[in-house]
Amino acid sequence: MKRSAALLACVFAFYSGLSLSDELEEDDFIAKKWRDSEFSLPAPPVEGGLAEFQAGVNSTNRFFVDLSSLVVTAEGVVRYVLVVDSSAGVRTVSYEGIRCESRERRIYALGRPDGTWVKARNADWTRIRETAINRQHAVLYLQYFCPDGIIVPNADTARTLFKRGGYSPYNSLY
Repeated sequence: MKRSAALLACVFAFYSGLSLSDELEEDDFIAKKWRDSEFSLPAPPVEGGLAEFQAGVNSTNRFFVDLSSLVVTAEGVVRYVLVVDSSAGVRTVSYEGIRCESRERRIYALGRPDGTWVKARNADWTRIRETAINRQHAVLYLQYFCPDGIIVPNADTARTLFKRGGYSPYNSLY
């Protein structure tokens, strides 16, 4: 009986000896979520460096990526300049990122006609969805930046995929 009481006292002493700092360490671990790294805005796109890609038959827009802007970060984000030319003659330029691990995208900045950038008001990460229209991000995810859900190892691999017209399991780069 004395042994049980002594054992119970040790267990109580152990748990009561946990300090607030032990609880904070666990909270710190939870707070250390994935974070995107700092970024620099790229140079404005140049016509000769744009690679066109098809985003489906339901869009009359033309979609391009500025190949010189491609960056693959250590945090697992592919960053790029997206250029969209509408059938009405309007050009939209944006600096964006795709995170392969979570199938999300983010707009960092929007391009102005004079070649400068303005940071996006809503730069939250949003889920990439496969839809019949506005498929450009799904196509970039599936065909160029995250084939089979795996991030390309570097920007040169993404550039090669653009030159080949996208990923094909029959013509793998890996």
